[in-house]
Amino acid sequence: MLGDKRVSGACDCHVHVVDPTDRFPQSAARSYTADIAPLDSLRAFAEPAGVSRFVIVQASFYGTDNSCLLEALGRLGENGRGVVAVDLNAMPPALLEQYEQRGVRGLRVNLYSKSLAFAAERIGDLLAAAIEKTPSQGWHVEIIAPISLLLSAASTIAESRVPVVLDHYALPAGASPDSPEGQRLLDLVALPHVWVKLTAPYRIVADPWATHPPTGWLSALLRTAPDRCVWGSDWPHTPLDRDQKGPSESAPYRRIRYERLLGDFLAALPNQALAARILVDNPARLYGFPPTDCS
Repeated sequence: MLGDKRVSGACDCHVHVVDPTDRFPQSAARSYTADIAPLDSLRAFAEPAGVSRFVIVQASFYGTDNSCLLEALGRLGENGRGVVAVDLNAMPPALLEQYEQRGVRGLRVNLYSKSLAFAAERIGDLLAAAIEKTPSQGWHVEIIAPISLLLSAASTIAESRVPVVLDHYALPAGASPDSPEGQRLLDLVALPHVWVKLTAPYRIVADPWATHPPTGWLSALLRTAPDRCVWGSDWPHTPLDRDQKGPSESAPYRRIRYERLLGDFLAALPNQALAARILVDNPARLYGFPPTDCS
């Protein structure tokens, strides 16, 4: 076990940045008002733990306005990458090419957040449209959806011409790796263009403050796709459902220590080489970061 061992040059592949609403208004359809979670605070927690690269993912409460994300990418420079949300029906053709120049590498399809209305039976169409919009092979489509929805779109994912990234251990809920659903998911993950984010254990286990990875799923995913797994913190840690009381009220983030979340993940890995692969090498390939040495 690695315990407190740091991995220098590590990348946190799933964070959100939130600035004051007078600068970046939040969507009227949001399920809560998010408190500020500025980039400087993230770096103050992450950099002492050896994390110097970040992938900023568009949060649901910003809708398709990626302004806050883009500003943060400008401050991060080559240490930042982004995953945006767009209106696939109204997006100007050149928009994603402009985003690419600013460090964006992925399109997010959110089929999980309760503030976003969608027809579950349309997941295949939504994914196909997102895949079609990606401007180059350097891009990917990132999906956040429960395992049942993912499996309903398995053929679309399998046929994708660009990488597909599954958020939060693919949100397996009560399914185990040995269950029929779990086996179908692992078959999907075995495809050479399917990636998984090992993020937010508290979203998939009973403990809403969990920092330890789900042992069975971690082992199964690493056996299946060790070169296509990446880690992320999910900072600043989405409020509990019970605290999301509508757009008129702010909701507190989960109080989870960054160093503990990362430390528990590293402690669950068998060796330093695998840690470097997940935190440094794999993110560099997926997001196009420049090469770096790790120690």
